[in-house]
Amino acid sequence: MKKWFLTTTWLTLGLVALPSKADDHDKFKEAERVAWSGNFKAFQASLSELDHPLSPYVEMAFYKRHPHLRYQKQIEHFLSVYQHTPLEWPVRESWLDYLRRHNKKALFINAYKETSDAELTCYYLRYQLDLGAPKPAILDQVAKLWRVGKSQPKACDSLFATWQSAGYLTQELVWQRITSTAQGGQSALLPYLKTLLPEDEAYLADLYLAVRQDPSAAAGLYRYKKRSSKEAEIAVYGMNRLIWRDKKLALRAWDKLQTMFAFSESQKSKVAYRFALALASKGEPEAEFWLNKVPKALRDEKLMQWLLANKLKHQDWQGIKALFVGHEHMSSGQKYWLAYSYNQLGEQSKAQQLWQDVANERHYYGFLAAGRLGLPTQLNEVPLTLEPALLSKVAKAPGFKRAKALYELERYTEARREWNYLTNTSSQEEKLAASQLAAEFDWYDSTIFTLAEIGAWDHIELRFPLAFQDLFERFSSSNKVDVDWSFAIARRESSFAPDARSHANAYGLMQILPSTAKYIGKKRISNSRLMKPEMNIRLGTHYLNYLKSKNDGNEILATASYNAGFHRVKNWVPKEPMPAEVWIELIPYTETRDYVKNVYAYRQVYRQRLGNNDNLLKEVLDLSIGG
Repeated sequence: MKKWFLTTTWLTLGLVALPSKADDHDKFKEAERVAWSGNFKAFQASLSELDHPLSPYVEMAFYKRHPHLRYQKQIEHFLSVYQHTPLEWPVRESWLDYLRRHNKKALFINAYKETSDAELTCYYLRYQLDLGAPKPAILDQVAKLWRVGKSQPKACDSLFATWQSAGYLTQELVWQRITSTAQGGQSALLPYLKTLLPEDEAYLADLYLAVRQDPSAAAGLYRYKKRSSKEAEIAVYGMNRLIWRDKKLALRAWDKLQTMFAFSESQKSKVAYRFALALASKGEPEAEFWLNKVPKALRDEKLMQWLLANKLKHQDWQGIKALFVGHEHMSSGQKYWLAYSYNQLGEQSKAQQLWQDVANERHYYGFLAAGRLGLPTQLNEVPLTLEPALLSKVAKAPGFKRAKALYELERYTEARREWNYLTNTSSQEEKLAASQLAAEFDWYDSTIFTLAEIGAWDHIELRFPLAFQDLFERFSSSNKVDVDWSFAIARRESSFAPDARSHANAYGLMQILPSTAKYIGKKRISNSRLMKPEMNIRLGTHYLNYLKSKNDGNEILATASYNAGFHRVKNWVPKEPMPAEVWIELIPYTETRDYVKNVYAYRQVYRQRLGNNDNLLKEVLDLSIGG
């Protein structure tokens, strides 16, 4: 069968429905408003006249807002038809709440589906007991609800009381809940849990709470009254937190605690791991000792990075060689730095061979290695070819149509829920087809994330789209920054999702903080305006120019500053100059270190996509940081 390349426009082939007309969407929104009103006949009439992919959302709007026994058959039919789709739980949750409020226990049990909602689950189990279900079958399920590190809803109280009076609450479960509560849950729950401990162990809850509130309490040796295994557990928890706050106190206390407790090898190894990470990330002189103390079994990627960074910092080329020679499954970065060490030790042929291997790959280290050898960078692009029948099938899928229509209506959260449902229930080939189709109507982030999810790394045109190209080119030019840099920042920050919002409340394509927007724009700019691509790109490129200027034209420092802040990055600049590639590897924040590497790799990809095959990373090899 004939296949079509990515560049084919499927709309012109008639395989994909043309975008819904504005008036079709207006009809949908009007039918939805009728559904919200609660007039069942008017709702049914408007629904019968509606030919739109989002017709089920009109039904959802009615049944979610107006659950009632007189609509039981319709609701049950709706829940059956749309089970597991994003349409299900808004209606099911409302229906369950209605049945609970009207004490319809049997109907509630019948309508219940497994959920993470503890309140609904407690009602479900309680109602089964009320209607005569065998106690063991029900009470065996309660421990999982009880031992969480937070207070559960009041709906669970009677269930827990029945469970406890039946003898299911053991001291082991009490201690499990105290541990999970103290080590990351709601610490306000600890005084209650203390009452469930034997009288001679009640002090342990107080000790855990004291260490949770102030890790230095773990260094108070007088607090350990019995030198028990439970006290040892609290001591280890405290040391793992204290090392990040007060290294001297933590190191002294750990030496003494080891004479008091017979810590297991697992506990000692975990403390060594945490000490190594904390000390290495702060550049402390004790880091090397603790890094070497961590057993090989615990040397994960994060720890290996710090082992490497510590040896780079001390120019310990023999140490890097010893670290990686014979190491199975070396990453590209490890191969690069092993080659670097060979080169420093005069073993050029070994260095050249390793760099040649890495230079064939498309990533930060591959581009660096190519720069070292004077070779062209390799994007290794594989054109995406798909059967027209497959594209047509996916385009006609109800889930795809709903996702597309919601995206057109700028209901991005609902659109992504539909997209996730679609891709979670699709084959890999169908996901590829959905990704290509989404790219046709500029839904960039869904295309990027879906291709990443299935490991389809080589479809460069889809993974690195020239999104909002006219805006990026115009504002990059006016703000005197390279357009490949602007593209790379946006690709790393948001994957080109205009509505992106971070936990730190950064907004839009280039993730601009409101405070940054106010500083750059000289006035307050609303969050909604920050999500507008034109405003966001204008501010983002302006901010890049500002950071470049603050860093004396150094775009590596400016890139790090975009992620971590100028003042923090300034403190990382060494007094003596070092090669830029080494400085990047020594950035103490993992997020920022990876951010700089990714942005520079993305810049290279965009540079080539825009027609410039020069190796940007080769320029990095000639730069120094510091001095």
